[in-house]
Amino acid sequence: MSRILDVYFHSVLAGKLIQQTSGVLSFQYDTNYMDGKNTPPISVSMPIQNEIYEGNKVKAFFSGFLPEDIIRHRLAKYLGVSEKNPFALLEIIGGECAGAISLYREGEIPSKAQDEDVEILDNKKLAEILDLLKRRPLLVGVDDLRLSLAGAQDKLPVGLKEGNIALVKGTTPTTHILKPLIADIKDSVHNELFCMRLAKLLDIDVPETEIRWVGDSPYFLIERYDRMRNKEDMIIRLHQEDFCQALSVMPEFKYEREGGPNIEKCLDLVQKYSAQPVADHLAFIKIVIFNYLIGNADAHGKNFSLLYKDSLPILAPAYDLLSTAVIKDLSSKMAMKIGGKYEPNEVLLRHWHRLVPDTTVAKKNLEKQLFQIANICFEKAIDLKSTLMSEGIQSTVFDDICHVIKKRGERIKREIVE
Repeated sequence: MSRILDVYFHSVLAGKLIQQTSGVLSFQYDTNYMDGKNTPPISVSMPIQNEIYEGNKVKAFFSGFLPEDIIRHRLAKYLGVSEKNPFALLEIIGGECAGAISLYREGEIPSKAQDEDVEILDNKKLAEILDLLKRRPLLVGVDDLRLSLAGAQDKLPVGLKEGNIALVKGTTPTTHILKPLIADIKDSVHNELFCMRLAKLLDIDVPETEIRWVGDSPYFLIERYDRMRNKEDMIIRLHQEDFCQALSVMPEFKYEREGGPNIEKCLDLVQKYSAQPVADHLAFIKIVIFNYLIGNADAHGKNFSLLYKDSLPILAPAYDLLSTAVIKDLSSKMAMKIGGKYEPNEVLLRHWHRLVPDTTVAKKNLEKQLFQIANICFEKAIDLKSTLMSEGIQSTVFDDICHVIKKRGERIKREIVE
């Protein structure tokens, strides 16, 4: 006997996710949803149609809402279900996902968001919650929480109430993501804050970020770009899908060397679907250059997304910017090749040229962009370090990141000048 989850899109029933007795997943749009005017598809990979979608497209899209790697393993173990069963996991935690998708048991009508669904946490309660998060990913099983986020590290969707961290229950949207320190990684919170703030100084679109403390432990707080307030000051969800979802790539194959998206496929996706393909093409290349300079080797397909503010998507703000080059025992291989090279120290100017059409104009424009970013990135990084120190935020990881930027920036500039 098949099992069914109702798939809500912007609080409207969009269709049904069906798990056959064989375990195969399928998705079918709701008839009333299809009859509506200007109703958008839930994914560029699944345009609206009468026929049922089956197989990899469905599994890749819905699996993309779930945690990955060890977090997913711990989550499944706690729940007593298989980590390879996305349906079972989403049935339990799929109420508050990335974007505007929510999943409920067939026939269950989501309640309206209410103010009383928000619980303000004082420092003592927050410390307890963060300790519990180590044992229960996404606080599964706590009260009325049904939260899901992709990624391979512990994190928690939360709200802010009167400036304080709050647990958000029921159908009320969360507004921020809280990331505790990553075990065995030096100052991961400071690392991500520095890289995100530096990106902003280089005019890369990123969400607002900050470091907060509970006791002696810092945590990273980032504003959700897939949430916004409307004219009535109500929080609404904006839909998004990461590049793996849009390209029907399973999360476990997110790295190019495992079959995941490469830069060319990402640019093709932007060109095909973005409402502003030229601007987003340039923005994507800029993020690639920035990730190279800071030493972020983990910029895989799930760390880029399409964001739907209107009927057509745009490239989402950059997120999960972290210098992996300063972390011991991590591979230096980049998630996506640059001009055929995985190793950053093997990337030469001719490899950068392969990111653009084989014309003199395109190559010269890329060189100009490369030189400009490389020329100011180190200077901005030094300024940022001073600014953060004046705010009482210090870490030796800042120096480590600056060293990586200086070394890689000088290499780029030297090649272009020569």
